Amino acid sequence: MDKNSLIGFVLIAVVLIGFSWYAQPSEEEQRAQFVKDSIAHVNRAKAEKDAKAAAFKRQQAARQQVQEDTTALFHHALTGQAQDVVLKNDKLELTFSTKGAQVKKAVVKNYKDNITEKKDVTLFQGDEQSIEYMLVAKEANISTADLFFQTSEVTDSTVVFTAEAGAGKTIRMIYSLGDSYLLRMKFQVSGMAGLFAPNTSTMAINWQDKVRQQEKGFAFEARYATLTYHESDGGTDYLNASNEKIDEEIKESIDWVAFKNQFFSAVMIAKDNLGTNTLMTSIPQEKGSGYLKQYQAKMKSFFDPTGNTPTEFEFYYGPNDFRLLQSVEEESAFGKDLQMERLVYLGWPLFRIINRWFTIYVFDWLSKWFPMGIVLILITLLLKAITYPMVKKSYMSSAKMRVLKPKLDAATKQFDKPEDQMQKQQAMMAEYAKYGVSPLSGCLPMLIQAPIWIAMFNFVPNAIQLRGESFLWMDDLSTYDPILQWNTNLWLIGDHLSLTCILFCGAQIIYSWFTMQMQKDQMVGQQAEQMKMMQWMMYLMPLMFFFIFNDYSSGLNFYYFVSLIMSAAIMFVLRKTTNEEKLLAILEARYKENQNNPQKMKGMMARMQALQQMQQKQMEEQRRKQDDLNRKKKGL
Repeated sequence: MDKNSLIGFVLIAVVLIGFSWYAQPSEEEQRAQFVKDSIAHVNRAKAEKDAKAAAFKRQQAARQQVQEDTTALFHHALTGQAQDVVLKNDKLELTFSTKGAQVKKAVVKNYKDNITEKKDVTLFQGDEQSIEYMLVAKEANISTADLFFQTSEVTDSTVVFTAEAGAGKTIRMIYSLGDSYLLRMKFQVSGMAGLFAPNTSTMAINWQDKVRQQEKGFAFEARYATLTYHESDGGTDYLNASNEKIDEEIKESIDWVAFKNQFFSAVMIAKDNLGTNTLMTSIPQEKGSGYLKQYQAKMKSFFDPTGNTPTEFEFYYGPNDFRLLQSVEEESAFGKDLQMERLVYLGWPLFRIINRWFTIYVFDWLSKWFPMGIVLILITLLLKAITYPMVKKSYMSSAKMRVLKPKLDAATKQFDKPEDQMQKQQAMMAEYAKYGVSPLSGCLPMLIQAPIWIAMFNFVPNAIQLRGESFLWMDDLSTYDPILQWNTNLWLIGDHLSLTCILFCGAQIIYSWFTMQMQKDQMVGQQAEQMKMMQWMMYLMPLMFFFIFNDYSSGLNFYYFVSLIMSAAIMFVLRKTTNEEKLLAILEARYKENQNNPQKMKGMMARMQALQQMQQKQMEEQRRKQDDLNRKKKGL
């Protein structure tokens, strides 16, 4: 591996580091933001408390007035006793309250709750989640959250909620649960057309949810918990997972809104879209609170005051499983291109393509036959087999430069002064051209492998199949595996040491050592001095990785550990099996062949000359910028 290959590998590491820290503010920014958010939170909480108190007084006064006025809308529906109604199947259990005719508890079956250790996962319960539908009538505003509904046609899969506004005037909310995680709902009024303005065609929806922490690693789980939505014209987007967003306006028309956790989501899908200018809120919660985010979506949807056409919604309460989410589109009665599989984040477009059309298919097939830890090892072996030709090409490029080092030393020994470095570089390039060696051929294969590393960086943390799966000493491949834990959060480290992270960083050191050993015999002149700096960078990278990946899932760290150990093993085998004397003889034969073929030699020299000119032009441009900067400083 030559200098350029090493730079390429460093660039890979920089991309990985930058990618993982992309959405993460610095410690100073976090402290400043925390202070700012705390003050804003106190002020907002006080304002909200005062507003709620005032609204409660108005509501009580209005309710008292309605109760006294026996002719008022929903006179009887404003009082009552809340009762529970349960719809369930083998996968999902939903508890409704007759107060507001809304789901007050959602339990996803057959997925262990890693916090409470219960056999099923509770997405929300009680006042953690609420949804109200608001209608603007001529004489009063109607909110379903204030009404007590009567139930009928109750089975394990269906229920009809009815609130009476007066003689012949009703609001009906009809729910039906199939065999999966999809709940269907129809909202319809009857005999109320005269109560609304003639141009009324929408109703307001206010949906709130306080998302529970479901996994062991708070920071890691919170990173993947996002308020996500799908635009009607195609494509998904989400609010920033790290920063507080209050009433963020989404101007595009949207099909669905998802209150997403790392591995589970509550999704509201509208048949007739959710309008434009939706206001969305995402407020990160503190560690130890038991919650990750507080979500809110203020939306509008189609409403027919005549009652001829119901407003229809579908709700998904279930796991973020790529294949399962794909099937929701087929199960949905709305016939839309929902793209709900996008709730499983697979990375930016290039990495998403790799994961979508390669990783997922291989992962699905292997997981039918092997436990998840073995699946990660086999995927690593497969990827190493695919990239082996590129790795070998990179290694052979380094080996060629290594055996040519004595000839390079002889060709460049007269250029030892600092001002002769350009001539020295040109002499080296000319020598490479004579033997048909390209110093850049070892860099490109390394860069080609970078998308695979980053693709796996996105895939593994979002693979729900790893959740709760144990392997060797790892109890859960979807979260960290602590070898030591303590109660206080330490700067950069947190409250634990992850064993797989330590192994990953150790493997990085081993791999760096192997690459450094191969570099020693191929550097010439100033390159050898530069190599010392590169050595420090390569050895510091594992330390940087430790602080980043200590909180990441053991499955991801384990994959990188196995991948680096295999890479080091491949380098070791290639080094032992490469006959450098034979390789030098091949290069000497090529040199003679090139001498006998002036046209071929001329072509290679032209390419090398073009490369030299490009490098020289870049250096001159840098020198010119530096001179301009120096002149400006003198002018100041």
